Amino acid sequence: MNIIVTGGAGFIGSNFVFYELKQHPEDRIICVDKLTYAGNLSTLEPVLHNPAFRFVKLDICDRDGIYKLFEEEKPDIVVNFAAESHVDRSIENPTIFLETNIIGTSVLMDACRKYGITRYHQVSTDEVYGDLPLDRPDLLFHEDTPIHTSSPYSTSKASADLLVQAYHRTYGLPVSISRCSNNYGPYQFPEKLIPLMIANALADKKLPVYGEGLNVRDWLYVEDHCKAIDLIMRKGTVGEIYNIGGHNEMRNIDIVKLILDYLGKPYSLIEHVTDRKGHDRRYAIDPTKIHNELGWLPETMFKDGIKKTIQWYLDNKEWWENIIRGDYQNYYKEMYGKKEVIGS
Repeated sequence: MNIIVTGGAGFIGSNFVFYELKQHPEDRIICVDKLTYAGNLSTLEPVLHNPAFRFVKLDICDRDGIYKLFEEEKPDIVVNFAAESHVDRSIENPTIFLETNIIGTSVLMDACRKYGITRYHQVSTDEVYGDLPLDRPDLLFHEDTPIHTSSPYSTSKASADLLVQAYHRTYGLPVSISRCSNNYGPYQFPEKLIPLMIANALADKKLPVYGEGLNVRDWLYVEDHCKAIDLIMRKGTVGEIYNIGGHNEMRNIDIVKLILDYLGKPYSLIEHVTDRKGHDRRYAIDPTKIHNELGWLPETMFKDGIKKTIQWYLDNKEWWENIIRGDYQNYYKEMYGKKEVIGS
C-alpha cells in the first residue's frame, strides 16, 4: 500500500514512520511535512534513502500541492499527524492553529474524496474533552464524553474531529479518529514538559513548573501509540473514534522530581511559575474500546518508559542541542537546497 503520513517530521509522526517501515516493509511511506519550527528533517535521516520512503516538503493547506501529490502517489491510506500542537503557542497566536488544524484537514479530506482512499485517519487528542477534577480519580474520558475544550489548540483539534465526522456522514468518506493521551519518548521537541526538563536539568538551569505542578496527565509511550494507530487504520471500524490511553497517570511535579532524581540533580532547580491560562487539571483516558475491538493495550509502564526516554536524550544530545541552537532548521537547506522532494 501507499501511505501518506502528514506531519511525519514531527515527534509522533516520525516515530510512526519508523514503526511502519519496520513492521510493514512491503508498504511505501510518503511523508509530508511543512518543516515548521517543530518539524525536523534530520530526525528522518535514518530512512531518507530507504527505497520505500519519500519525503515531500509541503503545507497541508496548499490545495494544489496536495492534489498534485495525490495524483502522483495514488495513496491507499492517509494518516494526518500534521498539526500545530503547543497549547502555550495557541494562546499567543490562535490563527495558525485554526489554519493548519482545521483548513489543512479539510484540504486533505477533499483530496481523499477526489482521488479515492481506503482510509483517512485523523490523529487527535484527549484535550478535546476538556479536563477532569483532581478529586475524582474514578472519572475517565470515554469516546462519547462530550467535547468541552479549554484552549485554542484543543478547540482547533475538536473542530477538525467534527469536520472528519461530517465528511464521513455527508460524503461517505472512510474515516477513523484516535484521541490519545500525552505522549513521551524519543525525538520529542524540547519545548514539551519531559524533554524540556531533561535539557534544563542537564544544563543546571531552572525547571519551570506551572503553579504547584499538581496537574495530572495520562502518559503514553510513543511506540505504544504508533502500534495503536497502525491497528486502527488497518482493522478499525470505519467512522469510529478510538481513545488511546497509557494507564499511567502522573502529576507534573512528580515527573519533574523523577527526572531530577534520575539525573542526580537537586530539587532546588524547580521554579514554580504563574499557571497557564485555562490550565486543564487532569486528563485520563479509558481505552477499553480499542482493547475490546482490536486487542490493543499499552505495553510500556511509565517507570520503564521514562527511564528509556531520559537515557535516549542522554545518548542523543546532539539532536536536541541542535534544536535549542536552531541549527536543525538549516539541515534541509544544507542537504537539499531548494529541492522539495526526497526519495523515489
